[in-house]
Amino acid sequence: MPQSLARIVLHVAFSTKNRVPFLKDQQTRTRLHAYLAGTLQNLECEPVIVNGVEDHVHILCNLSRKITVANLIEHAKSNSSKWMKEQGPAQRDFYWQGGYGAFSVSESNVERVHEYIVRQEEHHRKVTFQEEFRALCQKHGVEIDERYVWD
Repeated sequence: MPQSLARIVLHVAFSTKNRVPFLKDQQTRTRLHAYLAGTLQNLECEPVIVNGVEDHVHILCNLSRKITVANLIEHAKSNSSKWMKEQGPAQRDFYWQGGYGAFSVSESNVERVHEYIVRQEEHHRKVTFQEEFRALCQKHGVEIDERYVWD
């Protein structure tokens, strides 16, 4: 076959370092999500949705066949962290956590995951990021070691 084709839908979640609520301000959060979407677009990883709450972000995107998951997340986190630090003195100490969760999404579940990400504020009135992340890992069969997952 002379053409290489791929459609890999990815759900990514990561938090601010130590889950510090740097993203309380809705305007800053919205701008950060737009910045992340632009970064994804520049990496040829079509963003479906970027959303989150005060201490973490969720990304649903189509992974380009030209980049690894690790490189995608490295670029997204490093570029957005640098951008956040430029937003003013209150963001000077902004950092993302060292790790992340990345999960494959079947085409039949894209809409469901999209809706889940849209409803983050509602969801987190009842559930912490840690509880959410544990549930995501369990759902996808990923074992975590609590000693190393939270920073």
